[in-house]
Amino acid sequence: VGSLSLSKLDRPFSNNVTSVVTFVCLCVSGMNAAVRATVRVGLYTGAKVYFVHEGYQGLVDGGDNICPATWESVSMMLQLGGTVIGSARCQDFRTREGRMKAACNLVKLGITNLCVIGGDGSLTGANQFRTEWSGLLGDLVKAGKITDTEAKKSSHLNIVGMVGSIDNDFCGTDMTIGTDSALHRIIEVVDAITTTAQSHQRTFILEVMGRHCGYLALVSALSCGADWVFIPEMPPDEDWEDHLCRRLADQRSRGSRLNVIIVAEGAMSRDGKPITSEQIKKLVTDRLGFDTRITVLGHVQRGGTPSAFDRILGSRMGVEAVMALLEATPQTPACVVSLSGNQAVRLPLMECVQVTKDVTTAMAEGRFEDAIKLRGKSFENNWNTYKLLAHINPPDVKSNINVAIVNVGAPCAGMNAAVRSAVRMGLIQGHTMLAVHDGFDGLAHGQIEPITWTSVTGWTGKGGSMLGTKRSLPGKILEEISENIAKFSIHALVIIGGFEVKRSIALLLEQQKTNDSLRCCRPTCAFPWWLSLPPSPTTSPALTSASTCDRIKQSAAGTKRRVFIIETMGGYCGYLATMAGLAAGADAAYIYEEKFGIRDLEVNVQHLVNKMKTTVKRGLILRNENSNANYTTDFIFNLYSEEGKGIFDCRKNVLGHMQQGGTPTPFDRNFGTKMGAKSVLWLTEKLRECYRHGRIFANTPDSACVLGMRKRALTFQPLSELKEDTDLEHRIPKTQWWLKIRPIMKILAKYDIKLDTSEHADMEHVIKKSPLGK
Repeated sequence: VGSLSLSKLDRPFSNNVTSVVTFVCLCVSGMNAAVRATVRVGLYTGAKVYFVHEGYQGLVDGGDNICPATWESVSMMLQLGGTVIGSARCQDFRTREGRMKAACNLVKLGITNLCVIGGDGSLTGANQFRTEWSGLLGDLVKAGKITDTEAKKSSHLNIVGMVGSIDNDFCGTDMTIGTDSALHRIIEVVDAITTTAQSHQRTFILEVMGRHCGYLALVSALSCGADWVFIPEMPPDEDWEDHLCRRLADQRSRGSRLNVIIVAEGAMSRDGKPITSEQIKKLVTDRLGFDTRITVLGHVQRGGTPSAFDRILGSRMGVEAVMALLEATPQTPACVVSLSGNQAVRLPLMECVQVTKDVTTAMAEGRFEDAIKLRGKSFENNWNTYKLLAHINPPDVKSNINVAIVNVGAPCAGMNAAVRSAVRMGLIQGHTMLAVHDGFDGLAHGQIEPITWTSVTGWTGKGGSMLGTKRSLPGKILEEISENIAKFSIHALVIIGGFEVKRSIALLLEQQKTNDSLRCCRPTCAFPWWLSLPPSPTTSPALTSASTCDRIKQSAAGTKRRVFIIETMGGYCGYLATMAGLAAGADAAYIYEEKFGIRDLEVNVQHLVNKMKTTVKRGLILRNENSNANYTTDFIFNLYSEEGKGIFDCRKNVLGHMQQGGTPTPFDRNFGTKMGAKSVLWLTEKLRECYRHGRIFANTPDSACVLGMRKRALTFQPLSELKEDTDLEHRIPKTQWWLKIRPIMKILAKYDIKLDTSEHADMEHVIKKSPLGK
């Protein structure tokens, strides 16, 4: 989740300057990752770091509620939900008298930096506290509660915010801490009830949180392929009852045994009246006679183990928050750390708060289109994709275009969601969609058949590849492939897979120069969907690896003095090892991209020896499978076992193909859905430009593109450009954005390292942001 922006990290804080961490919102998963990162990076810079227990109430009450944080005090926090230091709503802080008490407590401890995790109300309160700071100190001096010297030492207060909210209702950031974990809880429930609903042909109405924001409902609907979603930002049209019933009846007539309706708790009609789950149930039961059930998730959405995404997001934001405090001046406005695509950015706090309030105003005034746009580009893209896939039926008039979909390479969670949305988007465009089974082997052997709307029902939640996939390249079977392309009149290909995607397209394009059948099949759109090599990030394997590491670490809690060596998949790409290591709190992660030798291994062993002298007597080492041909997992295990004799013992685990299995995460389902839809829309536009008399005439470089995320946006990049950026021998990009976040893992593991300080995160503005991420 983003490139690392660390500057001036040379321990500039003097010992009398302190930083404080406080939570002032409802508990959400991922908070502990943020506080752990804030504490450890703060200590790394030489600052004193304090916990404030019970949010603003603890700030007002002082005493034992404000206590020093240590390195060990945040150990084993990553996998815990909620917040270990507590959170509470505070009426006292709303009054000036209460804020004076809080200011007095901070001044007495020499605290001049405040890191706050909360919603827009809590962060607005923090900004007000900062704005009043000088006046509060003046009143405290007059009252004799602090001295002039103390007031001068604490002349200004720096504020930085991180947004913790499962609703993702804060404008300016693609994701807030806790949202992804809440989506996991929702999708777990949907997957569980789907089985019984299909068995009994039921309609399920699922009510999720979201009093003022429909993000959870909207993304859940995309992730499970719901028939309908109700969100506050866009109430349904006045005749929605008729439309909903027609939609449900139509799905049943097509053979579907299940209907799913997602309702945000704040859903309302165009005239501002609430739309309740009971109201919808009565409508469906009375008009259609369907067996209908309601499930209200409630606070279960806030609990549970945080997802890998939330742990990494919280860690990233915690580091950036410390950097923002470190670089702040009295003239710097209070900022909030945000996520934009793959980058962490800083935005003026009150600008974000104002835009968030503008959404509420737009909804109250009936300007629902404006409300959708104000939520941000990501929210708007989600809404537009949902409308296309859920509310538009295939046209009666066909386009005479045949589009084939093929999976290539190893199976990966999210593939089926991408295929489903590509198929349905193609049908909506009037195309005939063809399914190619078993990769290019199937294309060569004629394993091609039409795929319909109902054929892909329920695919979003299935792992692996329903079409089947193989690593075979088209090189030796190009003649057979060209024959079948001509036989089935295939005009375009959508290829979903791993590194083989690039090589396959390159071979096809080369053959097109002399093969008339292949020349008629163009353009080609591919989007890589692989375990180890983003730009199309897949979180399912990282979640699997991180959750496995959690269980392994927990097994050492009773044994003590134990180090685990874990091997992850990834080929020559260390993305999985790095992300899983950051999410699980690893002590080291060995990868191919970052060369290491025997002296580095010695340093890591000594690090663990020293660690065993503290209260934290566990160790976790990750190794990417191809990180080094000589320093194998067995070698590292034997080395650590030998050097740790009498101090710690070792265990070894090879995760293997379990990382490819399991159900896709909400992120992968949603991301695959949007990519599949986007690819077919791009193909349709290109085909219209070059389709004449039943043939395709397209010879430009941009007619064969790869779709992926680059920095902050999903972009189509011509294959010819990708050749220069790719290490073909090792199947990895020459430049990897995620390498810049590896120092975070080392700092959080208490290594004394030097960092690249060339990048600096400048303050941006909300109106200039264009978030196109999750």
